[in-house]
Amino acid sequence: MRRPPAVTPLLTGVSRYDKSLSTRGRGAGTFIDAPIIAWLIETADGRILYDVGCDFAKIADPAACARHYGGNPFGAPAMHAGQTVPAHLRRFGLGPRDVDLVFIGHGHFDHAGGLADFPHAEIHIHADELAAARHGGEAYFPGECELPLRWRTAGGDYQVCPGVQALCTPGHTAGHMSLLVEIGSTAVVIAGDAADLQENIDDEVAPGLCWCDRTDLAIASIRRLKAEARSARAQLLPNHDMRRYREIAGS
Repeated sequence: MRRPPAVTPLLTGVSRYDKSLSTRGRGAGTFIDAPIIAWLIETADGRILYDVGCDFAKIADPAACARHYGGNPFGAPAMHAGQTVPAHLRRFGLGPRDVDLVFIGHGHFDHAGGLADFPHAEIHIHADELAAARHGGEAYFPGECELPLRWRTAGGDYQVCPGVQALCTPGHTAGHMSLLVEIGSTAVVIAGDAADLQENIDDEVAPGLCWCDRTDLAIASIRRLKAEARSARAQLLPNHDMRRYREIAGS
């Protein structure tokens, strides 16, 4: 049974790290607690997830955690079983099969790790991002974007379904994508990691990690998202800002 159109943030864990990873050239030595958010988007045409959080098995199992996060100076995110996306869905009386489409903003471990939980959904990702994830590198975990899933790749902006528009926002990664959602009375722009914090938006500061050091692309994407939000009279939602998450979630 369909629920009313809505966009709901799902807290899938918390990362603690040096703020300069989110704000390039700023905040070194200051640690922040950054929420890892998946977004449940319910439309008249079906249910969409924007991102799916980490693979809990890689955190819960000590050997797997050491293998995957042992080289990370900030360790693994804090995550418990109740924060997996399937656990969140159960609280709404839903399961993974009730999700029609998973939209991966980019392939880093804290955004694409939970893909194995959605073998029946269509998986949307930018073609350049899928290639980067399969090639490997910093923050991409081997195998997470090589699962035998129903992949749909794109190369630019497109309509995902009525009221949901994919926006190409490279900079943080080669094929980063954001979403403009206009359903019912809801109008939001989900920035993804094009803007980790409200500070990235307000001051037009690039993320700390930029593909090929292309801060110009990252800043252009932030400016584009601000323009899209103004045009649509939409909230622009950063992806790792604890204060903004709490405002949106009402907690």
